[in-house]
Amino acid sequence: MAALRVVLDTNVLLSGIAYPASVPGKIVAAWRYHGALEVVLSAYILDELARVLPKLKHRHGLNAAEIRDLIDILAIQAELIEPMASVEPNLRDANDQPVLATLLTAINTTGADYLITGDNDLLALAAHYPILAPAQFWALHAGF
Repeated sequence: MAALRVVLDTNVLLSGIAYPASVPGKIVAAWRYHGALEVVLSAYILDELARVLPKLKHRHGLNAAEIRDLIDILAIQAELIEPMASVEPNLRDANDQPVLATLLTAINTTGADYLITGDNDLLALAAHYPILAPAQFWALHAGF
């Protein structure tokens, strides 16, 4: 069986890096260290991660050079795509459009299965798109 292919939102990556024992941490580890997941990311998600990671230095202890290296490693480990322009009128936060566009492009070009996010504005669209919270994803697929 092929590995699940998922888009990880910035908040899942952040939580996974800052809190390795958390559910997002387990998801990130399943990808990075166990090869149990294939992850699709966009430059938008990686750029957002690079902007926010320094604010969590007290949790992960990475300096600026280590953060840049980590972003580079994630870019290599993930499949990077350029999201097609799309607008979902029901998305409450316009800043989430590039994340949803990453999911839609990933579905169409790589056969992605899910977007995993802790963002309530994106989760509100779960009835229309394959979007799961980390705990939902883990409950469904922890045995992968």
